[in-house]
Amino acid sequence: MSSVKHLLIDGSNLLRAWPELRELQKRDADTARRRLSETVRVLHDFEGVQVTLVFDGKGPEATIEQPSGQSTFVHIFTPTHLTADDVIEHFVGQISDPNMCWVATDDRAERSTVEALGAMSISTKELAAWVARTEGRQRAKVSGLNRASEKEWRRHEGGIQGDGGR
Repeated sequence: MSSVKHLLIDGSNLLRAWPELRELQKRDADTARRRLSETVRVLHDFEGVQVTLVFDGKGPEATIEQPSGQSTFVHIFTPTHLTADDVIEHFVGQISDPNMCWVATDDRAERSTVEALGAMSISTKELAAWVARTEGRQRAKVSGLNRASEKEWRRHEGGIQGDGGR
């Protein structure tokens, strides 16, 4: 049994829920999806959460993309005859440990279904707050690493200058 949490995001629902993405999607759906992907990527990269964004399909077959080449960060486009909800619910129903799975959506019926199957659900607002908290922790860690590196560099630089530049 894996201890890695899996976050399934109803990308189609989220694109309608977050105002900045909703407006962008009206002009350029691909860019809106890419922006969503870039935004939630911090959960994968910094927290080690497996992330799957599921979008309503645009063709006769499902399409799976790995934008970073990693199997733990995936975009799924459903076949036209299935919705993102259908695919997410099927996935949650098939996994061996659904309590290791979160589903991000504002769709009440989908949230009820995945919770009945044993997964956790979070709203798009909760997802945005999670991303913001994670970005804050990431910035703090990078800032701390930068300070430590600068301190080490100064210590090292002082040693070089102190020995006559040899």
